[in-house]
Amino acid sequence: MIKPLLLSAAALALLAGPVTAQQSLERPGSEFSAPDNPGNWLTTISRTARGHLIGNPEAEAQLTEFVSYTCGHCASFTANGEPALELAGIAPGTIALEVRPVIRNALDLTVSLLANCGDPAGFKDRHRTFMLSQGEWLGKVRSAPQTQQAIWARGDKASRMNAASALGLTQMLTARGQSQSQLDTCVMDDAAAKALLDNGRADYTELGVSSTPSFALDGKLLTEVHSWEALEPVLSARFTAATDQGLGAPG
Repeated sequence: MIKPLLLSAAALALLAGPVTAQQSLERPGSEFSAPDNPGNWLTTISRTARGHLIGNPEAEAQLTEFVSYTCGHCASFTANGEPALELAGIAPGTIALEVRPVIRNALDLTVSLLANCGDPAGFKDRHRTFMLSQGEWLGKVRSAPQTQQAIWARGDKASRMNAASALGLTQMLTARGQSQSQLDTCVMDDAAAKALLDNGRADYTELGVSSTPSFALDGKLLTEVHSWEALEPVLSARFTAATDQGLGAPG
């Protein structure tokens, strides 16, 4: 977990190990478990002021995930936590997940611009494409000469374009059907880049988001919760409390 908004050459030395999906994603006996008849909310995705919302906008629980695309723990959560969260809460409409990028360095800025590029309906696929291939493209960063890393660390329009091409980031999305011209336009969008930085600063100021991954539940930052293993009990307790208050069990 590293504080956001570094935008330094040193930040590009991040090492991301391989991500392995867990065989079992739900804790036996948990109150937070998949219903027999999940709903159809997984394809409901909309753009928000600071990110993208996946699921039922009127869901009982509103969860925000703060991620950095160069954060290895964030990639682990994408692989291991997001599928369980979808099955147990997003699909049946009891939890809505908003994903907000945190810009820790210049590469985060480039990848976040690409993840946000295009139809909101495709955000989840773009997000997972970059997270689940993180070890591959960050491996290219680690093996690049220091002079090249310094170029990528600038974060300006030309360096973002260079990184997007040299690291194969745009190629990942053109292979999925997006146009090169659309992706290039997104990467070169200085106004969008500034908005990403401003949004991250606002989340730090308003909520205290200083590391990734972090989570907020119903608008309140969950301190010391930075993994699925830590988040799942919090969500279980949230719905157990709702049941005890007579609000009904999820699903």
